[in-house]
Amino acid sequence: MAAPFLQYHEPGIIDILILVSFFTFLWISEYASNKIIRAGIIGPIAVGIIYGQPLANILHHDWQETFLYLGYIGLVLIIFEGGLSTRLDLLKANFGLSLIAAATGVLCPIGFSYLLLYLGFGYGAVETFIIGAALSATSLGTTFAVIAGASKSVDLSQTRVGAVLISAAVMDDVSGLVMSSVIHQLGTLSSGGDANLGWLIGRPIVASAAMAILTPVLTKWVFAPLFRSWVEHHFAKLDHLSNISLMIVVLCAFISIASFAGTSILFGAFLAGTFLTYLPSKHPSGPFVVLSREQGEREKDKSPTFVHTFELYCFDAQTYVLAPLFFASIGFAIPFLDLWSGRAIWRGAVYTLLMLVAKFLVGVCIPISSAVTRAPASGSSECAGVQEKSALSRSVRSAALPPALLLGMAMVARGEIGLLIVEIGYNNTSYVSADGFITAIWAILLNTIIGPIAVGLLVKLRGEQIAKGAWGLVPGPEPELSAGSDAALTEARMEEARK
Repeated sequence: MAAPFLQYHEPGIIDILILVSFFTFLWISEYASNKIIRAGIIGPIAVGIIYGQPLANILHHDWQETFLYLGYIGLVLIIFEGGLSTRLDLLKANFGLSLIAAATGVLCPIGFSYLLLYLGFGYGAVETFIIGAALSATSLGTTFAVIAGASKSVDLSQTRVGAVLISAAVMDDVSGLVMSSVIHQLGTLSSGGDANLGWLIGRPIVASAAMAILTPVLTKWVFAPLFRSWVEHHFAKLDHLSNISLMIVVLCAFISIASFAGTSILFGAFLAGTFLTYLPSKHPSGPFVVLSREQGEREKDKSPTFVHTFELYCFDAQTYVLAPLFFASIGFAIPFLDLWSGRAIWRGAVYTLLMLVAKFLVGVCIPISSAVTRAPASGSSECAGVQEKSALSRSVRSAALPPALLLGMAMVARGEIGLLIVEIGYNNTSYVSADGFITAIWAILLNTIIGPIAVGLLVKLRGEQIAKGAWGLVPGPEPELSAGSDAALTEARMEEARK
């Protein structure tokens, strides 16, 4: 009879050395791939391929399954952090243009996939849709890392083009996550399950739309007023402890609602982050309006922000353990040896180029928007000559070219979401063939390498020009001021600067 507890055994030295070497190579490979090719996720994926079943199979099978679960928690935290750090003011101001860019970034890859995979290579219609959906995603994490690492003097995430980029990438990922839920549900049909096709496809879409609409409405009119009136002033007593408790409750609530409603829990994680971002009062006297984490921890009536708490409790674990484990777990599932047949290489290369063009077309939104914005001004003067109009048109195109290139190339990296979608399609349904899976893997990996390299070079050469142009830096939102509060805020800032 088995003992009603886990019997403790000292781990063997071989197992300990394997685990130590695995995590060491995860960290080294991420650093090296980020420095060399500006795509930090490629290194951990390569380590996962080597240590997992695709090649050496050094890790025990149960270890790989455990790392898969831990890695998925890392992915949830990546998406949650993205929601916490989103500039809602920039997202709102550029929503229309971002929506057009996102639609272009979704429709072009899927449409081009049907032209090549369905008509050219003879893949099935559903298989083509799944692969196209995977290539419609954009790696938000890779985009942030490239922009932050390539420019030391200018934070391009605070520029107008950066806002459009981040918003469009988030929308593409959300649509990709919704499609991944649909694809996951299609596995029920492909396995012979008795289910309604319309309900399987419609449920994730309806659930996602409902959560996307109800979350900001309820946050603004119900939860934020209640939190600001009755709760937030008590948070200053316990600082980070109060914050992390609420963050855990909110995150678990959102991902649970998303799961039971039928949409992706990753979408729920992003909404949880934006929900917490909007909750606190923006008034200078509000507990969460602080100039630094130290001020929130030091002053009695102030509290660190949720971002500060995430940095304290979660950032290191996410950066050095959970996120690398997620990318390594993707490597566990890549059939590495099957990638190297002649047929797989040439099909993967052709599809890679087509998918690069499909996402690069998103950048066209920038010059079109610039031309439309400038058109009324140039047409209002009856005395303007043809040469003057032509010079103005050339000036507009010239100023819009670097931001357009930045937006287009930054959307190219597919990364984690693309790999996740195609893995779901291949492992959970019978629609995606091994040949189609290999073709998609080639395109995702190569685009995730090419995009960051191109963005890094462009930011180094034209980063300052982009930051100072019409699509450049946008000042952060000021706190809500009342009579006499602006002087108090200025005094607080001067005091913080002196310290």
